[in-house]
Amino acid sequence: MTTTLITGASSGIGAEMARQLAAAGNDLALCARRTERLDELAAEITAAHPGRKVTVKALDVTDDDAVFRVFHEFEAELGVDRIVVNAGLGKGAPIGVGGYAANKATAMTNFIGALAQCEAAMEIFRAKKRGHLVVISSMSAMRGMPKTITTYAATKAGVAALAEGIRSEMLGKPDLDITVTTIYPGYIRSEMNEKVEQQTKFMVDTETGVRGIVEAIEKGVDSARVPAWPWKPLGTAMRHLPLGVVRKLT
Repeated sequence: MTTTLITGASSGIGAEMARQLAAAGNDLALCARRTERLDELAAEITAAHPGRKVTVKALDVTDDDAVFRVFHEFEAELGVDRIVVNAGLGKGAPIGVGGYAANKATAMTNFIGALAQCEAAMEIFRAKKRGHLVVISSMSAMRGMPKTITTYAATKAGVAALAEGIRSEMLGKPDLDITVTTIYPGYIRSEMNEKVEQQTKFMVDTETGVRGIVEAIEKGVDSARVPAWPWKPLGTAMRHLPLGVVRKLT
């Protein structure tokens, strides 16, 4: 039985990952700032899957001490096999227009918070010599993005590089059975983007988008762009096309 810890699990992609991983046979350690939402989700999952264990804890990933404490508590209580670094923030403004506070909040949550989570996760996995670290990036990490998502995209590029660096180190340590997976979701409907116009190109519903994420996680791949269509070929195009063309695609 695999026990999966998911941060930012109270809504959106995190909550749907919890539902689908429970259906796939995972026990769950769920954390987020909003514990009432976590309690509701835990009740829903255990009602649908009576054999699943679902444990919840409050966590603000910008609180470094809390990240290490909560992760190690979950490990001591349950034994954690997989940790999904998912908690994120989507606030932002174009650079230089007075939106620094929103951009800083996104940077602190999405990158510094993710760094703390990776540190805590790898402490646990190095100690037990095994584990599966999953980092949720974004297709926006492929190139610099304009306007309100400039900082968001930069943080997601940062966490992707962080995960790749950890993966590279693990390739040189055959005594450690630690897998590192980076997920690049495309446009998936969630609470974070519920105010985005419905006509956004290539947007899919949460259940469909998360199905691709969970499949990649369960396979333990190095990285995955999801849904595979159109993001697998489009991601390659985004890497190489002129910036002006990329801007029109996204």
